[in-house]
Amino acid sequence: MRAVWARKGAQAAVPILGFRGKRVLYGVLNVQTGTALVRQARHWNQGTFQEVLRAIRRTWRGWRIVLFLDRGSPHRARASQALARALGIALRWLPVACPELNPVDHLWRHVKQDVLANEPVPALDTSVARACAYIMALSPRERLRKAGVLSKRFWLRKVLQENGK
Repeated sequence: MRAVWARKGAQAAVPILGFRGKRVLYGVLNVQTGTALVRQARHWNQGTFQEVLRAIRRTWRGWRIVLFLDRGSPHRARASQALARALGIALRWLPVACPELNPVDHLWRHVKQDVLANEPVPALDTSVARACAYIMALSPRERLRKAGVLSKRFWLRKVLQENGK
């Protein structure tokens, strides 16, 4: 929680859940059009990532796709890289410890600040649904803005300009 209110001089009660429920939210953002693919999973492993690759290819049929990824083991798995090649998806690795280069990480920051902050006892499934709905309810242009793609300092700006965007 970011903020808790209590009367002056009184200690604020912060409810603590007795379990550590977990979901993995993942997303893909087309930096040219602002279209997005957002999903959730109980675990993040190479099988989940391979499903993402298939979903990307189904969503953007006929497109030349280049994914910029961190160096997580599901991304680097031989089977994942082979599937990406078979689907015609190029994988490019972001530098280690540089989440600021990943536009989707900027979207997650907005989800955390604008949607999920200050929930006293969030229901996990409800929070996940709200996070996904928030991203998908944004207009494509708003997604690009919040992801930092429209910034004059966006690191792929030159590439977008060369492609007419």
